[in-house]
Amino acid sequence: MEALSIRKARASDSEFIFTVKKAAYREYVEQVWGWDDNYQWERHNKEFASHDFHIIQFCETDVGFFITSSTSDTLKVNQIFILPEYQGRGIGSACMTRIIDNANLEQRSVELQVLKVNTRGIDLYERLGFTIVGEDSIYFQMEKLPKLSE
Repeated sequence: MEALSIRKARASDSEFIFTVKKAAYREYVEQVWGWDDNYQWERHNKEFASHDFHIIQFCETDVGFFITSSTSDTLKVNQIFILPEYQGRGIGSACMTRIIDNANLEQRSVELQVLKVNTRGIDLYERLGFTIVGEDSIYFQMEKLPKLSE
């Protein structure tokens, strides 16, 4: 997807990131825990200060973000959210494919967890080749193993 680009988040992106998360994730949080704007904003501020955020751009417009973390053998997708008006256009799939391709180059698996109530997310990850490797009462843990080197 040529119109997709990714850039490192800047301090000035904090409010945009919170807006995206609220727009894309609130309905699921409300189903599981209930949404508390003050709590979510405090949590966001802590996460923003301590994580490596990336902004997803489509046709040079900021449309979402993701956070990853890694170990020597695993790349973990901590969060990925796309504004609802840009969902369903292949942006999330293209972004995840880039993440997977980068992990494959380093022979690392990709791991994530997804709320069980987020059936659209689960469907997307399964289409991309992730399998459920664990669960608790709220989340599925999913993994995609690296392609074997040829």
